[in-house]
Amino acid sequence: MKQLKGAVFGFLTLVFLFSGAWRACAAEENRVFDMAGLFDEEETAKLSDSLGALREKMNMDAAIVTTEENPDSAMEFADNFYEEQGLGVGKNHDGVLFLIDLENGELWISTEGKMVRFLTDGRVETILDDTFEHAVDGDFYGAARVFLEDLEICYDNGIADDQFNQDVDTGQISRYHSIKWYEVLFALVVSAVCGGAAVFSVVWSYGMHDESGRLAANFNLSYRKDSSFRLGNLLTDVVIGSYVTQRVIQSAQNRSGGGHSSGGRSLSSGGRSSVHRSSSGRSHGGGGRKFR
Repeated sequence: MKQLKGAVFGFLTLVFLFSGAWRACAAEENRVFDMAGLFDEEETAKLSDSLGALREKMNMDAAIVTTEENPDSAMEFADNFYEEQGLGVGKNHDGVLFLIDLENGELWISTEGKMVRFLTDGRVETILDDTFEHAVDGDFYGAARVFLEDLEICYDNGIADDQFNQDVDTGQISRYHSIKWYEVLFALVVSAVCGGAAVFSVVWSYGMHDESGRLAANFNLSYRKDSSFRLGNLLTDVVIGSYVTQRVIQSAQNRSGGGHSSGGRSLSSGGRSSVHRSSSGRSHGGGGRKFR
């Protein structure tokens, strides 16, 4: 009887611990922070499901936050909330937060890490255009839903080729560098051609030219072996000088046989992501729009 009671007690303990761990895990995965009470249960569940699927797809974080009490600016609130809640993926805290700030009547998008590259200033403005139409009518669920739709489109479109981060305080620019598959293939082909040409040039130069030089020298010696001549300093200087000069010129031609070209990706305003420092010193991108 005691063994049965012990087994039941152990089982109930495990169930309690498991349910507690599951609730903690579920709470940790929650990314809808509706502190202003703008969404009902069904809307919150739909937004949460969409956020979960999108976070898994992007391997970056995404959250929706609402508030009706904010003593700071929308930008400061969004950045600080993002950091205090431990949002973001990886060492660079990759992710995005969409804030609906009723206190200031403002929408704000805060990005960090890799997400700054995806959401350039131009893309942020486009998202704000779409969400503003709903927020100005009081349809905040519609604004949040459109934000997630536009975010997925931006992710699917990838990082813009001319993307660069620019610090609004220092003006420092961090350019985005990507290597396309055709660029890798082109580099391999050029390397193979240049390498093959260099090897062929060396083999041909030291094989054929040296052999021709030896044959010519042997012919000249055979022709002159029965002749009488005086080997003076002048003749020696001319022959050796001619030979050395010929070798030097040939070597210089081999070294200058290749070339290189330089070029850079032109930067346009459409590829810029403006970044700023939060109160903690971390770098954030994004932007906002007043809806009232």
